[in-house]
Amino acid sequence: MASSEEDGGGNGSVEEKENGKKRRLGAVATAWLICYNVAMTAGWLVLGIAMVRFYMQKGTHKGLFRSVQKTLKFFQTFAMLEVVHCAVVHTSVLVTGVQVSSRIFMVWFITHSIKQIQNEESVILFLVVWTVTEITRYSFYTFNLLNHLPYFIKWARYNFFIILYPVGVAGELLTIYAALPYVKKTGIFSLRLPNKYNVSFDYYYFLIVIMFSYIPLFPQLYFHMLRQRRKVLHGEVIVEKDD
Repeated sequence: MASSEEDGGGNGSVEEKENGKKRRLGAVATAWLICYNVAMTAGWLVLGIAMVRFYMQKGTHKGLFRSVQKTLKFFQTFAMLEVVHCAVVHTSVLVTGVQVSSRIFMVWFITHSIKQIQNEESVILFLVVWTVTEITRYSFYTFNLLNHLPYFIKWARYNFFIILYPVGVAGELLTIYAALPYVKKTGIFSLRLPNKYNVSFDYYYFLIVIMFSYIPLFPQLYFHMLRQRRKVLHGEVIVEKDD
């Protein structure tokens, strides 16, 4: 799910747990992660400022995606490095991969490819949510790596998601829903029979499956973050059930 606020994200902290013990990251790994998170914080901050300036100058959201799409595509695609970071900070490759790929899917295979929906209000909705979320998330990682985490950043990291996560999910689902008629009409990314591969793929129904996948995934990730919030902000000991 693109709006996921799953804790970790492949960007780590100076100390990582290994077999119940804390393992300190090396100097090179820490330096790289600091640079990466600073760059991503700055990138999403630039994107946020650009969106505010566009709306103040134009007085409308129409054309906003087109004006910021290069910055959005660059930094969201650059986030693929977080999958590689999992080898350094020992977070889940699967979870991080799903999060990053779902964002890239929304950017490249929905909003970029189906230009008719770029002026939909739902696109602006998830863009605003992503921007606030990522500025908060990457600044959290940066200060955490520097061992100087302001309480406000920590508080924002574990409180903003309560509203932003469901709003972002709504924006993504509404955007995919808006794309369905155009996908069905044009047959984009679909593979019809007969063809030399003797297989078929219907992108229209694939998107419907993606939308329904939010039903089981959203509650799991949302309640996980609520548990993390209680643990971090209130010091509660959370006992996870074995699968």
